[in-house]
Amino acid sequence: MRKIIITGGRPLKGEIPVSGAKNSVVALIPAMILADEPITLDGVPDLSDVANLVEMLSLLGVKVNRQQESLTADPSGLVNRPIPPEMISQLRASYYFYGSLLGRFGYAKVGLPGGCDLGPRPIDLHLKAFEALGAQVTYEGDHMILSTGGRRLQGAHIFMDTVSVGATINTMIAASLAQGRTVIENSAREPEIIDVAILLNNMGARIRGAGTAVITIDGVERLGGTRHQVIPDRIEAGSYIALAAAVGEGICVTNVLYEHLESFIAKLEEMGVRMIVKEDAVFVEKQEALRAVDISTSPYPGFATDLQQPLTPLLLKAQGRGKIKDTIYEKRVNHVPELARMGAEISTLGGQIIYTGGKPLSGAEVRATDLRAGLALITAALMADGQTVITDIEHILRGYSNIIEKLQALGADITLVDE
Repeated sequence: MRKIIITGGRPLKGEIPVSGAKNSVVALIPAMILADEPITLDGVPDLSDVANLVEMLSLLGVKVNRQQESLTADPSGLVNRPIPPEMISQLRASYYFYGSLLGRFGYAKVGLPGGCDLGPRPIDLHLKAFEALGAQVTYEGDHMILSTGGRRLQGAHIFMDTVSVGATINTMIAASLAQGRTVIENSAREPEIIDVAILLNNMGARIRGAGTAVITIDGVERLGGTRHQVIPDRIEAGSYIALAAAVGEGICVTNVLYEHLESFIAKLEEMGVRMIVKEDAVFVEKQEALRAVDISTSPYPGFATDLQQPLTPLLLKAQGRGKIKDTIYEKRVNHVPELARMGAEISTLGGQIIYTGGKPLSGAEVRATDLRAGLALITAALMADGQTVITDIEHILRGYSNIIEKLQALGADITLVDE
């Protein structure tokens, strides 16, 4: 069993770089198989999710070469093999292979997706879109089969019943090689969607409106090779900015796109966090008095659900009482009992998190119940007196590239132990 051991109370300072966006790259990698020529991605983070996706590419006959943060995939030998459930279930974003295999071959046989347990996250919007494009959905044992019956996908007008990043991207991927025009209404607007659209357009797709509520895709016959720079990870950036405000004595978070974090930065300013926003970095000063605030998550450009948990330890330093309401994922409260175990005055009531700041934290043995909860526990452990042991750390390593080394470079007493 692997675990992270942290001794808190050490002042941190220096520079911490942000890696490429996890939520982009997990869609960009499956999209690469739409091409019939090599594709190179630059700025690919070192994550277990990336390793799992690369393994799936290899299963499909794609030649993959990885050099540091660059990943090149040559899909010229692509074979449409079933992706077994044990591979698909390792990460939820593997469902982007549904759209890429369906778009490329008109047929996909895959297992059902996994990922963090954050409450109901159905894929019905994905399937509804695929059916609108002309695919039939059937089930065979523990596999799902998507098939057009040998025909190309056909463009369609699709209205998303709810705003969904995954369904928007998956539809965009599948429709890129469809016959005719596809219009997605009520589409999600996240920066990662724009990133995927840029890659696809550079491959030869014809996509307009990414980043707005209406996306139009005119299908093309084929897609070719290109080179693409992955955008910085806005969730990692926000996580480290919050961490810097909680335990830093002058930390510069680099490779940051401020426009992707405006609602988050605004909430920090409401708290009284002192920072200097630069062109591609945020310098976080040592903090003094902070004010408690209320948080309510919402789809982009609102406050990101993925930043609710990483911000919570900083809220525990603020004076006063506040509440956090996550309108996206009902089970994004699993970090609460773990923080309470460290001495935090925090609880859930009626689906909301209620906290009172200003109470010191103490080291304890805690469990990373999901990816973003894991980051919250790391920040809390750095704030706490004594030693904290974090278990189930595979969740953390799925989403934060080289996090141990990055924090050690700031002066943190943090180690990864493999027992």
